[in-house]
Amino acid sequence: MSTFLTIFKKRPNRKVKVPTKGAKQILTENAATVSFYRNMALGAGAAYNLATLAFYYDSMTTLGIVMNAFVIGIYTLCYQTMLYISRPTYYENSQLMDPGVDLNMEGGMGEHVKDVIILSSVTHLLAIFSNYFWLLLLLMPLRAVWLLWTNILGPWFFQSEPVEYELDEKKKRKMERKMNKHNYQ
Repeated sequence: MSTFLTIFKKRPNRKVKVPTKGAKQILTENAATVSFYRNMALGAGAAYNLATLAFYYDSMTTLGIVMNAFVIGIYTLCYQTMLYISRPTYYENSQLMDPGVDLNMEGGMGEHVKDVIILSSVTHLLAIFSNYFWLLLLLMPLRAVWLLWTNILGPWFFQSEPVEYELDEKKKRKMERKMNKHNYQ
């Protein structure tokens, strides 16, 4: 009877290992992510170009044309980046060796590229209504400076000096004896 109770006894809370994704799951999710963001960029670009040609053809400006080309360049660069970093590698016998970088990983490179595509798409769609919405693209360099400051420059500038541990007299003498012992050998 006691073994029966120990089997069904509630176990204490243990740390649960977070499940990791398998290589095939990362591969399929990367393909779906690349496809989704490609379609988002194509949809926003098509909507802007069709609306501009249909309603604003007479009042098109050089700024609108240049900014449209600039955003299409951003889409192309981001799409190619996503394809490059998520490119899988295979063994010679066609087995999957590495699925590439997980584009859906929190805090990873894929997240930043997806943010650029989202901001560009929203800007592209809003620019249908006013050219002033192109100013939203200035959020990209601001975000880049923020990431540079929080991840690299800030910690580098404000790092604390190494802490020197104060040893009591007994430990200091012991350390000195060890140092002297090793110096004479």
